[in-house]
Amino acid sequence: MDDESKMNLMKERILGSYAWQRDIIDPLSKDYDCTPEELKEVFFKLFDMSTLEATHGTLDIAQDICLAKKFHADLRLCWYIGTLEIITPEEGDVLKEKLVAEVKSGKSYEDALKEGQIELFELLKEKSEY
Repeated sequence: MDDESKMNLMKERILGSYAWQRDIIDPLSKDYDCTPEELKEVFFKLFDMSTLEATHGTLDIAQDICLAKKFHADLRLCWYIGTLEIITPEEGDVLKEKLVAEVKSGKSYEDALKEGQIELFELLKEKSEY
C-alpha cells in the first residue's frame, strides 16, 4: 500500500468514527439535506488528515462561540453595548458566558434566554439608579 492509499484509509477511518458520525456527519447531513456519504465525500476532498484530526476537537469551542453570538443577538446586546453604550462589553460577556454554561448543563435555550432577559433588565435598572 503506497503512502497516498494509507492517508486515504486513515481519513476514511476518521470520518467513519463514531464521534464524527454522531457529532458532525449525521447532524450536518440532516441540516444540508444530503446523505451522510455525500457529506463525508465533501469533507474527504476538502480536508487533509491533520485537519480532520483537529476539526472534531474544535467542535465544542465553535458551538460555544455560536451559542454566545446567538444570545448576543437575541438579547439585543449589539444595541445596549454598541449603540447605546449602557452595558459594557465585559458585562455582556459575563452574561453570555453564564447562559452558555447553563445551556451546556442541560437547560433549554429558551429558558436560558428568558433568564438572560430578566438579568439584563435587572442590570438596566441598576444602571438607571447609578
